Amino acid sequence: MNTTITHKKYTQEDLNKTLWAAADSSRSSVDGGVYKDYALTMLFFKYVSDLNKSRYVEYKERFGADEKRIEEKMKLDRFYLPPQASFDYIYNKIEEDNIGEEVNKALHRIEEANKEKLEGVFSVDFNSESVLGRLDQRNKMLRNLIQDFAKIDLSDVGDDIIGNSYMYMVERFGADAGKKAGEFFTTKSVARLVAMLAEPKAGDRILDPACGSGGLLLLAGEEVEKLGSKNYALYGQESTGSTYQLARMNMFLHGKDSARIEWGDTLNNPLLVENDQLMHFDVVVANPPFSLKKWGAEHAESDKYKRFWRGVPPKDKGDFAFITHMIESAKPKTGRVAVIVPHGVLFRGGSEGKIREQLIKENIIDAVIGLPAGLFQTTGIPVSILIIDRSREKGGANEGKKDVFFIEASKEFKQGKAQNTLTDENTAKIFETYKVRKDVEKFARKVNLSEIEENDFNLNITRYVDTFEEEEEIDILTNLAELKKLQPELERLEKEMDEHLKKLNISLPNEQ
Repeated sequence: MNTTITHKKYTQEDLNKTLWAAADSSRSSVDGGVYKDYALTMLFFKYVSDLNKSRYVEYKERFGADEKRIEEKMKLDRFYLPPQASFDYIYNKIEEDNIGEEVNKALHRIEEANKEKLEGVFSVDFNSESVLGRLDQRNKMLRNLIQDFAKIDLSDVGDDIIGNSYMYMVERFGADAGKKAGEFFTTKSVARLVAMLAEPKAGDRILDPACGSGGLLLLAGEEVEKLGSKNYALYGQESTGSTYQLARMNMFLHGKDSARIEWGDTLNNPLLVENDQLMHFDVVVANPPFSLKKWGAEHAESDKYKRFWRGVPPKDKGDFAFITHMIESAKPKTGRVAVIVPHGVLFRGGSEGKIREQLIKENIIDAVIGLPAGLFQTTGIPVSILIIDRSREKGGANEGKKDVFFIEASKEFKQGKAQNTLTDENTAKIFETYKVRKDVEKFARKVNLSEIEENDFNLNITRYVDTFEEEEEIDILTNLAELKKLQPELERLEKEMDEHLKKLNISLPNEQ
């Protein structure tokens, strides 16, 4: 097999376009939400293969024909590709009928050789008839995918660039997947705002209990790196198997090999535990599924971690179940939570109203930020970000804060054809307003807890931030005066028009 490999120093934009073209051009009738798992796994496979190959060349130059020493040295590196486990090996098998099975075997060999970091990371079956179709159909798709990636050399691409390209592709697949996108991805502009508002710092343990493909976690880590430190730890849990694998690959491609990502149902089986208790984190961020039905309310009262002591959320709305889990996972007296929620969380009654009342009485709700509608593929409804600060509880450094800061940012967006977005300017305005924490007319207001109590613990933003725009008064007398001034000119134009029509032998309607 011959192919032309593109050897070049990629810019971020170049690599994004090249990789997306390679992945997208090979797509057949497979649903985009499923196909992404194959394309992104192939990207990961090609990247580690190219990196391994470039390391081999480097060691060959250093150690010459001493293959044993080269192999020993490579086994000590970040990862190791054993024989018959490289992309080139698969490329040379491309015409075989069992190419899907060969890919599966190669990926399994990589997992076996790198158990500590990559065991179980390749969950997709490249030989699946039920997903990829009959033999000739799936072989055609796989051959196209392999050939397209074979033309790209990723050996000289750093962690930052390949990691960003991976997230770019996740986002592009998210745009194609429509409502299914919310299962694996949060719009980057919204995720970045959440990460900023969470304010992680050096030394923090950061958790996302509904981490999807891991983008929000990585953005939270970036906020620490902006402060000049790489001293932080990332933790996540994800319930969907294929999405969990995307998150693990995402962490690896970003150079975050030590990130701990677990696969399981956070609400019914939290796996980030120590000493038989929930692990505690400095920062907890999430975009959990909105109003999840059948979330496990029937087991909440017997929860071994006693998370639902404030009350059990409704069985068909899991919003407060996630919020409660996040609060209980945050460090007492210091931890911070930033979570995206549907607006109903702010005002619905029943058990949700009682939980909300308890949280307000605990004095840990720091801010409520209303966002525009249409920011997500999954829903067109407007959403909010809740900031919960456990340093405000009794004994915490901010115990004296006795207010909630409301921001009404529903008009802060750039309109798009299919989806609205937060621009950098929108994000900066929201974040700076939050940090300054001063009233801004028709945009933000600091509200005492006593006023919220008077409103029956309702947190609906428009109760506290007046966004009413008065209609401009029409000055009838002035307009009549202007019209009077224009009357002579109108009469002159009418006469002029009449003359032109007469020359053309056309009568005006009132002359017939």
